[in-house]
Amino acid sequence: MKTWRLVAGILCLVFCIFVMFQSCAAGLYNAVEENDDAGGSAGIMVSLLMLAGGIVSIATRNNKGKGGTIALIIVFLLAALLAVSNAKVYKDLTVWAAWCGINALLAIISLFTAKNR
Repeated sequence: MKTWRLVAGILCLVFCIFVMFQSCAAGLYNAVEENDDAGGSAGIMVSLLMLAGGIVSIATRNNKGKGGTIALIIVFLLAALLAVSNAKVYKDLTVWAAWCGINALLAIISLFTAKNR
């Protein structure tokens, strides 16, 4: 599972940049259109949570405790729920919600299949 944490952490750091730019564009679109959608702001929060999840994933990949894995589950589930609940106009949030959900699922699997922790 150390390999998964490293790869997922690096991908989260890269995806964070894409989500941030897309969210800024979505927020600008929402401001110009004067609609009541919060997809841009939610996308920025999802981006920050993905950044935090990526950093935690990389930093705790060699730890033998369960604290880092539990933190990953919380961060990625929170990001996925935030993205799904605000994906009305900004439909790309469903893609990022799926990515965060996959990472949360893998963290849950990692928590229960850990050997001799």
